[in-house]
Amino acid sequence: MFFAKSLIRLFTPCFILVVIAFAAPAFAMSEGCSGDCASCHSITLQEASGLLKEIGPVKDVKPAPVRGLYEVTFEQGGKSGVAYLDYSKKHIIAGQVFDIASRQPVGGTADQAKKTERKDRLDPATLGTDNALVMGNPKGKKKLFVFTDPECPYCAKAHAELKKLAALEPDLAIYIKLYPLKMHPKAYDKSRVILSQGSLELLDKSFSGQPLPAATDKDARKPVEDTIKFAESNGIVSTPTLVLSDGRIMVGFRDAAAMRELITK
Repeated sequence: MFFAKSLIRLFTPCFILVVIAFAAPAFAMSEGCSGDCASCHSITLQEASGLLKEIGPVKDVKPAPVRGLYEVTFEQGGKSGVAYLDYSKKHIIAGQVFDIASRQPVGGTADQAKKTERKDRLDPATLGTDNALVMGNPKGKKKLFVFTDPECPYCAKAHAELKKLAALEPDLAIYIKLYPLKMHPKAYDKSRVILSQGSLELLDKSFSGQPLPAATDKDARKPVEDTIKFAESNGIVSTPTLVLSDGRIMVGFRDAAAMRELITK
């Protein structure tokens, strides 16, 4: 039970399907198969780079600790990430791989897990209102910080609830920090465009699936990078994540009523 709860906390809602994907066999071994997957399946760095060019430059590709997958190391927004490609070369999987016996992450995700440790609270004095979109009352005495990804479907649901919350709490300022996850390759540039224009309308368009203007040199990277750095240094690894004014970190989707209860306690 402890391990199951730990898994739930370790993965963003966007990753829940990833856990299920790992629970199912990636492929069925044919009769007479030697078990040496490399003898039947292979991929070159050049081929992986071509397949994943929309995600980011591929730096390395090798057999994953899970049979039926390749482990791919790539770069995005100046940072390194790990994902998994199935042997059919049609599906990319983001998330961590765990060994059942040791209950520890394996492969490249083990290194990522060591770098980032989840926290339940951060120092509220470090919560800045810069590089954020403001919803509700900008002069409100109550404050709520939301780390959101413009391509995350759960963030889209949470965004609709935030609008309801703003209507219920007229003295509330909601600071929306755009935190693009590596699993959403277009979210980084979208965040740049949205922040450079300070536009909640553009964020609404992204959540509804509408196209946004292409990012240009005028759309600064630093505001997005600063949010990513702050989130990762404080153990925030998934979206949506709420941070209350006292520094408490709340991970995952909540409806307006649940969020209202949190900020009024």
